[in-house]
Amino acid sequence: MKLLTILGTRPQFITAATLSRAMHNSEACTDLILHTGQHYDSDMSDAFFEELKIIPPQYHLGIGGGTHGQNTGRMIEKIEEVLLQHNPLMSFLIIRHLQNEIYSNNCFD
Repeated sequence: MKLLTILGTRPQFITAATLSRAMHNSEACTDLILHTGQHYDSDMSDAFFEELKIIPPQYHLGIGGGTHGQNTGRMIEKIEEVLLQHNPLMSFLIIRHLQNEIYSNNCFD
């Protein structure tokens, strides 16, 4: 089962750590990690992957440095490319706002 985890900011890294390790250790799952690149400073990004033992992202979009609208548009475009390339069974978008929950989106046609 192919899964895609989408994350990009420090709170998302922390939330994704347990999920990522569990899926990485499962023979039934292939977990792809997509890092949007919103936190591009190594102290705000790479350090968390190392410290929390999250597998390195297979995709790093390098999004950052623009306006909120520009960054959102670029993220949607590049995330869609990865979704179309891999067609994962499920994608996880880690959101740490409002209710601090993990939302998932089935990717079935």
